[in-house]
Amino acid sequence: MPQTNLPEELRPEPSEPPESLQDIVKAHQLHAALEWLESNPPHVIADELGRMDAVDAGMAFRLLDKDRALTVFEELEPVDQQQILEGLRDHTFLELVEGMDPDDRARMLREAPAKVAKRVLAGLSAHERRMTSALLGYPEGSVGRYMTPEVVALGQDLTVQQALEVVRQKGGQAETVYTLPVVDEGRRLAGIAELRELVLSPPETMVSALVVTEPVSVYATDSAEQAARLMRETNDLNLPVVDSENRLVGLLTIDDALEVIEAADTEDVARQAGAAPWAGHYMAATVWQLARYRALWLSLLLVAATLTVSVTQSFEGTLEKAAQLAMFIPMLIGAGGNAGAQAATACVRALAVGEVRGSDLLKVIWRECRVGLVLGSLLAILGVVVGTLFVSAKIALVVGITLVVICGWAATIGGTMPLLAKRLRIDPAVVSAPMVTTLVDATGLIIYFMTAKAVLGI
Repeated sequence: MPQTNLPEELRPEPSEPPESLQDIVKAHQLHAALEWLESNPPHVIADELGRMDAVDAGMAFRLLDKDRALTVFEELEPVDQQQILEGLRDHTFLELVEGMDPDDRARMLREAPAKVAKRVLAGLSAHERRMTSALLGYPEGSVGRYMTPEVVALGQDLTVQQALEVVRQKGGQAETVYTLPVVDEGRRLAGIAELRELVLSPPETMVSALVVTEPVSVYATDSAEQAARLMRETNDLNLPVVDSENRLVGLLTIDDALEVIEAADTEDVARQAGAAPWAGHYMAATVWQLARYRALWLSLLLVAATLTVSVTQSFEGTLEKAAQLAMFIPMLIGAGGNAGAQAATACVRALAVGEVRGSDLLKVIWRECRVGLVLGSLLAILGVVVGTLFVSAKIALVVGITLVVICGWAATIGGTMPLLAKRLRIDPAVVSAPMVTTLVDATGLIIYFMTAKAVLGI
C-alpha cells in the first residue's frame, strides 16, 4: 500500500542525512563526536579527517584512544598526517611515530617539511631510526621507498614445525607473515614459502620441499610503479625486494602497491586534464589552492592557442572570398581535438599498464592513423549532409575531406606524442589531452584552408 494512504500517525519519519564529524566538532558536541568515532571504521574516520581543517581535525583526532589513533593515522594521506602531528604534544607525538610501520613513516617524511622530518627522526628509537633512514636513502620513486624491511625470513634447512615457531617469535614485529622469504646463509633470496602451505603441511616436512624456487622479485632501486603493476599482473600479495647482490632487503606489500598505483593514476589524470597534481583531500583544498594548481597549465595553453589566431589571420583572404567557411571552423577543430585527445588518453593508459612499449612507435602510428581515417570517414558523411543543407555542395565537400584528414592526423599525433615523450624520459601524461588538442586546432585550420583553396580554387 502506498505511504500516502497510511494514517498520518503511522507514516515513518523522514530520514535525515547523518551528521558529519566536521559538523559535530564545530558544534563542540564532545559526546556525539566520541559516539561517531566509535561507530565508524578507521578508513571512514581518516576520510572525514582529511576533509577538515587542521584545527578541527586535530581536535577530533585527540579523542581517539591510543591503538585506534595509530590505525587511523596510517590511513591518512601524508599531508594530513603532518597537520595532525603539528598539533600534538611531544609525548603523544613520539608514541604515534614510533608505532608506525617504517614504510608508512618514510612515506610521510618524503613530503614533510624539514622541521617535521627532523622532529620525527629525533624522537625515534635507534632501531626505528635506522630502518626509516635506510628507506629514505633509496632513490625517489623506487621500490625501496615503499617496501617494508620488517620481514620474517626462513632458513632453508628448517622443518615446518621449526618454521612456524620462527613465525610465532618474529611475526609480531613484521608487517606481514603471509609471504615468507627463504634465504641462504648470506641472506640471498632462495625462494618463498606461503604461510598457508606451512599450516597445511605435516610438521616434519622440510621447508625446502614447499619453496617456490624462482619467485618474482624486484630490485630496491626499480620503479615502484612498475613493481606495483607487476604485482597486479602476477596476483601476488607480497613481492620480495632484493639488493644488487640478490640479498633480501624487504617486501612490497599489496596495500602499498595499491597506494603507488593510485598515486600514479591520480597524477596522470591531473596532467591529462592540463592541471598540476595536488596532495591531500579535494574537499580540504581551498579555492585558491585549486586555482593555483590549474593556472599555470591554462596560461600555457592560452599562449599556445595563439597559434590558432595566427593561422586564421594568415588565411584571412581565403575567408573573405568564401565567408561560409567560417561557419564550420568550430565543428572541425572540435572533431580534430577530440580525436587527438582520445588517442592520447588511450596511449598514455596503454603505456602505464605496460600494453605498449617505446619500441612500438611505428606500430602505434600505423594503427592510430587508420583509426583516425575510419572515424574521419564516418564523420565526413555527417559533415557533407550538414554542409549541403546549410551551404553549397562544394563547401560541404571541403568539410568532408577536411574531417577525414584532420581525424587521421589528430589520432596519429595523439598516439605518437606520449611515446615520443617516453623516449625522451618525459612523463607521457605531461603530453596531456589539452596540449594535443591545442596543437591539432592550429594544424587542423591549416588543413581546412589548404583544402578549401584546392577544391574551391581560391
